[in-house]
Amino acid sequence: MRSVKFLVAAGAASLLSSMAFAADMAIAPPPMYGPPPVQDFGGWYLRGDIGFSNQQVNDLHYGRESAYSQLTSFNQQSSFDSAGIFGVGAGYRFNSWFRADVTGQYRGNSNFKAIDRFTGSSGGVPYSGVDNYGASKSEWLVMANAYVDLGTWWCITPFIGAGVGGARVSIANFTDNGINSLPFSTVSYASAPTGSQWNFAWAAHAGLAYNVSQNLVLELAYSYVDLGPGRTGVLSTYDGSTTNNVFKFRDITSHDLKLGVRWNLDSPQPDYAPPLVRKG
Repeated sequence: MRSVKFLVAAGAASLLSSMAFAADMAIAPPPMYGPPPVQDFGGWYLRGDIGFSNQQVNDLHYGRESAYSQLTSFNQQSSFDSAGIFGVGAGYRFNSWFRADVTGQYRGNSNFKAIDRFTGSSGGVPYSGVDNYGASKSEWLVMANAYVDLGTWWCITPFIGAGVGGARVSIANFTDNGINSLPFSTVSYASAPTGSQWNFAWAAHAGLAYNVSQNLVLELAYSYVDLGPGRTGVLSTYDGSTTNNVFKFRDITSHDLKLGVRWNLDSPQPDYAPPLVRKG
């Protein structure tokens, strides 16, 4: 009986001793981790674009308006060939949906053709005629653009945007070959040197961006661009005579299709991960 009491007493003493020792030990608090940093979407980027234009002109008009006063009918058809577009720029992303950039484009030479068919009356004598025109056109275009990204699905982000800036329109190699039936069939020829002018320009953009990586984004974009008017140099005939008039290209517009690349200079911060804790 004494042995049983002795074992019980010894066990109780051992338990009390263990509890006292544990109470004397400092209890280490659980590891604490700070909140993950807020994702920063801002950052600078560089861009480059290549593409082609599909251009139109509203009207090709001789500078001396009185030349049209005797006409009884007038019809004009005109067209530009497609031409290459080469652009570079730099921009900044302000947040997850808004960004802006400044771009410069060289828009290559586009061949121009037009034909006028007209009838008129001079001194009561009717006449008719045809004029065939040829030229080439190019531009430098500088624009400030703003874009709204509409969300991302499977790494694809549709976007819309708008831009304003200036266009330097150059008309070169202009020729005018005409046939007039009054008072008998006559053939005329005139040409003009290069003429250039700066205009206010604006554009509307839409497209799709594909996120290849955190740094690299590809774009397929459409732009409607209003380049303003253009003008030739002073027109002169084959023998050098001139009336100091020019031809005016009124309201030149273009439907552009471009393939672009954006390189983000500020990569987003990596996702937060707590430190590895080993036991033992």
